[in-house]
Amino acid sequence: MSDWQTKRLGDILQLNYGKSLSVKNRVEGPIPVYGSNGIVGSHNEAIVNAPGLIVGRKGSAGQIHRSLGPFFPIDTTFYATAADAPDTDLEFLFYLLRHIDLTRITGDVGVPGLNREMAYMEPVHFPPALPEQKKIAHILSTVQRAIEAQERIIQTTTELKKALMHKLFTEGLRNEPQKQTEIGPVPESWEAVELGSLAKVGNGSTPKRANEAYWEGGTIPWLNSAKIHDRFITEAEQFVTPQAAKECHLPKVAPNSLLIAITGQGKTLGNSAITRIKTCINQHLAYAQFHSPKIVPDFVLWFMQTRYDYLRSIALGGGSTKGALTCGFLKTLPIPVPSTDEQKEIVAVFQALEDKQGSAARKQSTLQDLFRTLLHELMTAKIRVHELEITV
Repeated sequence: MSDWQTKRLGDILQLNYGKSLSVKNRVEGPIPVYGSNGIVGSHNEAIVNAPGLIVGRKGSAGQIHRSLGPFFPIDTTFYATAADAPDTDLEFLFYLLRHIDLTRITGDVGVPGLNREMAYMEPVHFPPALPEQKKIAHILSTVQRAIEAQERIIQTTTELKKALMHKLFTEGLRNEPQKQTEIGPVPESWEAVELGSLAKVGNGSTPKRANEAYWEGGTIPWLNSAKIHDRFITEAEQFVTPQAAKECHLPKVAPNSLLIAITGQGKTLGNSAITRIKTCINQHLAYAQFHSPKIVPDFVLWFMQTRYDYLRSIALGGGSTKGALTCGFLKTLPIPVPSTDEQKEIVAVFQALEDKQGSAARKQSTLQDLFRTLLHELMTAKIRVHELEITV
């Protein structure tokens, strides 16, 4: 770092105040309007007619965004263009500000705010040579674009799964005529069968936490409703003892059973998962342990994804304040039943998409770790750009 300079942020950067623009005065147009959280709307006029950086001043104070063209920064922000940072590459400055993390110096009373004079006092270390700045920015941008590419794959796959759920569970794969049922149109050869005739339905319970004999040294998997978001449950974080299972009459749910969140906050209620392990569950989960040879468990799981909104409306409807589903209701829930071959083919479609999405999520996580490491190492000169070649 011997050739790097150490200065205060205010020595290299001028932060300008954004302009007031009330919601009622925003005229929809081609110019993005930036607030502390990023783009918050559009307008027909620009305050800044060049690429620039936007720094959150109130609310999400210290957050950094960038615009590649004309933009309108509102009064909850600061902004800067290349003219406000002489001798500093603007893209490098974007990553430099992310590295020093201005959110550390925002107030924590009421609405968080960033004081410009305090920001100016922040020490920064940077290479005076523009070519090195540009190469650092290029390396970080390359990784960032790769992260964004994986995010687009995840979003596209999510949208495709949603579209296919609607299509396949109403039209099937055989180009059959449709018939009307209690779950809507389905192919003519499909049946609509109550879940209770396909599976044993019940729910679990929670052994008393105060009784150490129920938990200490436990070996039997036990799941709470948070696990429902795993979709395919292959392990447990909590375990109960055989004594707990016996004295608390905990049902042991077989592998490849459907689990349904029958209560829950946020998005939990109405979600479903398949357990791949033999397990006990708490009282906020119901299980459907399949015994019919006519059904492929994963087919029911994917169908249940289409029932999420319906299940929530049932749980929250009728003036109920409990927000819960009952096992009695779930037993009567109609499930479409095509041939097992068609079920397996439909499952294979969704499993392929699930695998693609999972692969993209893992790649994205790895790239995010790489980005955080490079941001620190490059911005502290622990790694110099001449030592590094990145291909993503």
